[in-house]
Amino acid sequence: MILIMDIGNTNIKTAVFEGRELVKSWRISTNPSYTSDEYGILMTNMFRQAGLMMGAISGIMISSVVPSINFTIEHMCHDYFSLVPYFVGPGLKTGINILYENPKELGSDRICNAVAAYSLYGSPCIFIDFGTATSFGAISGNGNFLGGCILTGVRLAREAVVTGTSKLPHFELNLPDKVIGRSTITNLQSGLLYGYVGQVNYLVSRMKQEMGESRVAVVATGGFAGQIAGQSEAIEHVDALLTLKGIRMIYEKNYQ
Repeated sequence: MILIMDIGNTNIKTAVFEGRELVKSWRISTNPSYTSDEYGILMTNMFRQAGLMMGAISGIMISSVVPSINFTIEHMCHDYFSLVPYFVGPGLKTGINILYENPKELGSDRICNAVAAYSLYGSPCIFIDFGTATSFGAISGNGNFLGGCILTGVRLAREAVVTGTSKLPHFELNLPDKVIGRSTITNLQSGLLYGYVGQVNYLVSRMKQEMGESRVAVVATGGFAGQIAGQSEAIEHVDALLTLKGIRMIYEKNYQ
């Protein structure tokens, strides 16, 4: 079995795979103040509750967009799994050609999403990751990662509108039935969430035009993927584990 970790700005998504089969997945908060032992205790408890043995893990692969925490996680892997983890980064085989002007600038999570989207949903394709930031990526029919765009994530947008104004209240990110709200809360909810639906529809349409493709598979992942996909005609597939699957695939291409 292998342990896969996707370290994001808000959460660390973790999964155990037996071959290509998902055994168990978890989500914990990204906390730069945690020590390696604190993360190790969390992992120990999660494995115990799932009835899994930490000693059964034969390899660890990590994608991280939070470099400040990598040293801590690496020590946790050494101390609690007796393994040195591999990190997704430049020089690894991915099966796709990255056409970024400077490939080293491309976040490892986007590389993993591209690998999984291309492998699982075919090409050409577009992936959308609704994380702390919402990122889009385009893959051509012959497997080239063309680039994409990044915008503020849903939660960050909510915090910006609330903290940047003196009278607007905090609100839950629930989608109201109508765009035309009759209270301040529903006005904020509909403006933010339906606004995101509109952004997604427009950006996907524009990306298809620039790709020169009319038939493009579109897959979404991340915390708000299901909610936005339920309203957007642009999104065809929702895959909550897309990034983790991509990390596993990169591990297989390089270390098995």
